[in-house]
Amino acid sequence: MKKLVGLISLFSVMVLTMALTSSEAQKEDSLEGTWELVNRFNYEDQHVSDTIPNTNGYRQVKIYSKGKVMWTRYSPEDPAEWFGFGSYKNTTNELEERLEYGSGAMMQIVDTVQVFKFELQLYSDSYSQITLDEAGNRTFSENYRRID
Repeated sequence: MKKLVGLISLFSVMVLTMALTSSEAQKEDSLEGTWELVNRFNYEDQHVSDTIPNTNGYRQVKIYSKGKVMWTRYSPEDPAEWFGFGSYKNTTNELEERLEYGSGAMMQIVDTVQVFKFELQLYSDSYSQITLDEAGNRTFSENYRRID
């Protein structure tokens, strides 16, 4: 009987460990979580031509959770409020965000573009969303690091 209880306990610990490890791996390979903008890149001829760092207190944060995305941006030099909310989906190398509502400044953009599509480069603690032109050439990217 003691052996049976011991085996059941060992099996339970193994199953719990595998579930936690699987959950952690899933988080590392997904956009689920909170991200902060580190910098932006401009591209010329498919190569980074310029790096634009955040300066003077500029902050931008995105949160991805259960198919929803919310982002906010603060710039002391820009009095306009910037935030948006919507849904998202991604594959290994593509990100699509569909904004439903946002700040006044963002809603002016949403009037013309509601679906934002990007090339996606996703790593465990960072990702880049890269804007492509009509010919599929890289033009601009936002580069984020995971903060949660």
